[in-house]
Amino acid sequence: MKLAGIDEAGRGPVIGPMVIAAVVLDEKNVPKLRDLGVRDSKKLTPKRRERLFNDIIKLLDDYVILELWPEEIDSRGGTLNELEVERFVEALNSLKVKPDVVYIDAADVKEGRFGEEIKERLNFEAKIVSEHRADDKFLPVSSASILAKVTRDRAIEKLKEKYGEIGSGYPSDPRTREFLENYYRQHGEFPPVVRRSWKTLRKIEEKLRKEAGSKNPENSKEKGQTSLDVFLR
Repeated sequence: MKLAGIDEAGRGPVIGPMVIAAVVLDEKNVPKLRDLGVRDSKKLTPKRRERLFNDIIKLLDDYVILELWPEEIDSRGGTLNELEVERFVEALNSLKVKPDVVYIDAADVKEGRFGEEIKERLNFEAKIVSEHRADDKFLPVSSASILAKVTRDRAIEKLKEKYGEIGSGYPSDPRTREFLENYYRQHGEFPPVVRRSWKTLRKIEEKLRKEAGSKNPENSKEKGQTSLDVFLR
């Protein structure tokens, strides 16, 4: 029996891609994943995930990795969940080896609904197991989560080569916020690798406008609003 697992990495960050990985392997190889030490990617160190990446691929019959960059995420017509369903389906339908069972890490509050929306769009028949925390419950999903996380980590490292220290890309990371604030101060805009629809950016803009206003109160009164141009001089 062929088993598939699918998961994403980087759903929440303000910088960089969201990565989706789908894997297929024979049921007999699942114990080998356990022997390798495969588990939810969040419970592994970056070095450990990197070492597991190629070992996992050797056990797979097939896999697909998709990278969704900020421009695509920002231009989505619906919700992030709807985009995720759409691209999960794309990844699964792209598999050359079709699975008998698909384990899904559900993004929807209603895990069954998330699975049903994917099932009705697949170009093959399979049993769907859609659950929250599937990356911690099912080794095929754990494997997919590692492939997705390593791919995103590599993308972030490439961005660091271009932009310098950007942190993890998550809004809660002080290094990421510092990078975004400094970049905006220097360029008057955010870099092209950020998700412009995220509230984080609007909050940073508001913060810098207030700072600009406090530095130039007369300018603010004359124009009725503060100008970042003054702050950026």
